[in-house]
Amino acid sequence: MSVSTALHNLPSGMTSRAWNVVVVGAGGTGSALLPNLARLHHAMLELGHPGGIDCTVLDDDTVSETNVGRQGFYPNDVGQYKASLIVNRLNLLMGTRWEARTQRLASADRLTCDLVVGCVDTRTARKTILGAAKRGKVRYYLDCGNETDRGQVILGEVGVRGPDRLPHVGDLFPDLLNPRGDAVDVAPSCSMADALAKQSLVINQAIAVQAFNLLWTLFRTGTLSYSGVFVNLQAGRTNPLPIDPAAWARFGYDAAKCVPPSRKKSSA
Repeated sequence: MSVSTALHNLPSGMTSRAWNVVVVGAGGTGSALLPNLARLHHAMLELGHPGGIDCTVLDDDTVSETNVGRQGFYPNDVGQYKASLIVNRLNLLMGTRWEARTQRLASADRLTCDLVVGCVDTRTARKTILGAAKRGKVRYYLDCGNETDRGQVILGEVGVRGPDRLPHVGDLFPDLLNPRGDAVDVAPSCSMADALAKQSLVINQAIAVQAFNLLWTLFRTGTLSYSGVFVNLQAGRTNPLPIDPAAWARFGYDAAKCVPPSRKKSSA
């Protein structure tokens, strides 16, 4: 049976000024997504958008030797801050005026932006992002999460209420915001081979491409018929999340009541 989908429309204000975007995390997925955001910024301006993207990147981590080759960094980058490296590089090459903050998003912080993009690898960090978005003024939360060879990209609305609101990752998968689910072994990998045993070399790029395409579609067409994508590299499969209350209900989310489910795990 086919699923009947509705369309989500880009807010009119985002067509007349720069998109204020905050990216949390400049590691695996963040370092893959940020150059794509710069391409999107350039395309927006070329197509007549008045401001493109005004981006701020938050990450307090530095480049390690095991990041080289797996993330968007090079041997000469080792020891330097990831956020500063990427932002300075893009500002030089693409003419952007983006900002890097070599700090971690704190649990008491407030975010004010059109879109916050989470490129983090723990449930604790994801919960912190959503909390900061709720305390501040944020329209969209784009979650880019992954495990070894699978993950999800989910665009949701935070500062909006009503049955037409796009549910965010916490609405659909509250387990992904539960710090108890974080892995006990958080020690850094001592070699690239060790790191690749824990995570596919391709997964960050795969997630970044899906996020890039979702944002490009939202800008170029002004609408979306889906608000997320589930990626499974082992099976060679991607599945969209339609903008449809019936599809959301399969994850336990009641759009009519706008009430998140009590429990649900991602099936990405």
